[in-house]
Amino acid sequence: MGWREVSVADQRRDFVALASLDGANVSALCARFGISRQTGHVWLRRQAEGEFSFEDRSRRPHTSPKRIEGALAAQIVAVRREHPAWGARKIAAVLARSGVAPPAVSTVHAVLTRAGLVGPARPAQGPFGSFEHERPNALWQMDFKGREQIRCGSWVHPLTVIDDHSRFAVGLVACANQRTETVKSALTDAFRHHGLPDAFYVDNGSPWGGGVPGQWTPLRVWLLKMGIELIHATPYRPQGRGKNERFHRTLGAEVFALKPLDGLGQVERAFAHWRHVYNYERPHEALGMQPPASRYRASPRGFPEDLPAPEYDEGEIIRKAGANFTVSFKNRNWHVPKAFTGERLAIRPRLPDGDFSICFGATEIARISLKETQIAEPEA
Repeated sequence: MGWREVSVADQRRDFVALASLDGANVSALCARFGISRQTGHVWLRRQAEGEFSFEDRSRRPHTSPKRIEGALAAQIVAVRREHPAWGARKIAAVLARSGVAPPAVSTVHAVLTRAGLVGPARPAQGPFGSFEHERPNALWQMDFKGREQIRCGSWVHPLTVIDDHSRFAVGLVACANQRTETVKSALTDAFRHHGLPDAFYVDNGSPWGGGVPGQWTPLRVWLLKMGIELIHATPYRPQGRGKNERFHRTLGAEVFALKPLDGLGQVERAFAHWRHVYNYERPHEALGMQPPASRYRASPRGFPEDLPAPEYDEGEIIRKAGANFTVSFKNRNWHVPKAFTGERLAIRPRLPDGDFSICFGATEIARISLKETQIAEPEA
């Protein structure tokens, strides 16, 4: 399980940020965060009136009419000190967004060089891949970064979930392991706040499975009940998961590489703070130097607290998968994937060959051929 030590201030900050996006459904967000609409509007009104601030934002004036050049250089250095992994392009974009006319990127880099904060400038690198889905929540990329050892000696497994369209981090959780129940717990939190995606894009490791046609895992079945497809990356094609891989490098550079983290609770707090900065403040080069929140909207599909069971038509042949991973039909036992143990399945005739499909709802999970002693796997 993840160590959930996100403070009330972090929860309020996430709520206000999501509710402030264009087209946000404030009532639905209040329900997802477990607060009343009155409370939600109080937080939004306080932010609008300037009475509600976040500790990671400075209220110092951005300009000084008496010392323009000195103040501008000081601002550049201040942004860099607050975000030590940000380069000149991001700092220039932050200054422009705050209403300050920034100098050229090369000048910003020169200021940082004189302050001893950076080395020689490196040439800009193009994006790892340019493909993206046309709207938020059409596809979320999910992966484990790989375990990280913290100063106390414990290991943490960062689980990252990125919206493919906007690069918005809908989930960033410090996990103790990479088990199915741990992932389900983390995804449940993300679903309650952000709604459901249409599909997940994952690699071929545990706990999502190897992407073999006909292979089912408990996690894939759980997602199927909510109408979420699980798509596996093509083996040996890392560019397909470029956004998630790039996010992992950024997480390593801007969280783990900057200072030792001592204690799992500190990791969770560091994740909560950085995730907000990444989503709402950090300029993203692939998004025209805008933060991911500029392109993200919460999904209209809410999380069902009670998972829906598949519905079958009256008169269909229904069997419950037994503990031995079989269903009984025509006086024979037929194997079904282990992940469907205990589930109600429909046996439907396949035309014109006269054989049968074993289905979970509308999804075929296996086939029966009365001419064979074993069932055939469904086509990919």
